[in-house]
Amino acid sequence: MNFSNISLFDGIQEQDCQAMMDCFGMVLCRFSAGQTIFEYGTGNDQVGILQTGAASLVRIDRDGGRTVLEQMGPGSVFGEILAFPCVGTDSIWVQSDEESIAALIRYDQITKRCAKACEHHSRLVENLFDLMRKKAVALSERVEVLSRRTIRDKLSAYFSLLFVKNGGRAFSLPFSYSILADYICADRSAMMRELRNMKEDGLLETDGRRILLTDAVVS
Repeated sequence: MNFSNISLFDGIQEQDCQAMMDCFGMVLCRFSAGQTIFEYGTGNDQVGILQTGAASLVRIDRDGGRTVLEQMGPGSVFGEILAFPCVGTDSIWVQSDEESIAALIRYDQITKRCAKACEHHSRLVENLFDLMRKKAVALSERVEVLSRRTIRDKLSAYFSLLFVKNGGRAFSLPFSYSILADYICADRSAMMRELRNMKEDGLLETDGRRILLTDAVVS
């Protein structure tokens, strides 16, 4: 296993990684596209960290409505102990969007005192809490987008976030338009119609998933 590109293991020497996995009782699991990585509401006491690939946190309400609550990339953290308890008859799960690897750790293994007082144990806990901090930021951004009333306002708020993150008015969407519609909780047809209206109003240009905000927006 190559640990060098996994944010959970930042600052930990390669030779210590296996010892750390044994210390935490960590399990690395591989998932194909479409597979369920984690299901909420089952009493699962594990914390998961997506190591490679991409996944979506999906909710299906009792009427069958589907909402993408979060898009996940490497370093994303999930688990019942963190957030998103199931409400009523809603079903919530983390679904792999492509071939992915996730690390699963029992929560009590993270919070217990390490009998060996090993340095890599402490460093991994620090890394995990940093990933949780980044998750909180991502959730705050989602709330900022969803708090807008109209589809145009939601799209504008989301594009503004991407503008800041990418440091320029040209950027690529991190996911498909279908997932974008789920992300902003809008009907896809209505969202695509609003995107066309925004193009006609001179607010942006599109080329596939590539977005270019015009001077009218960023000036």
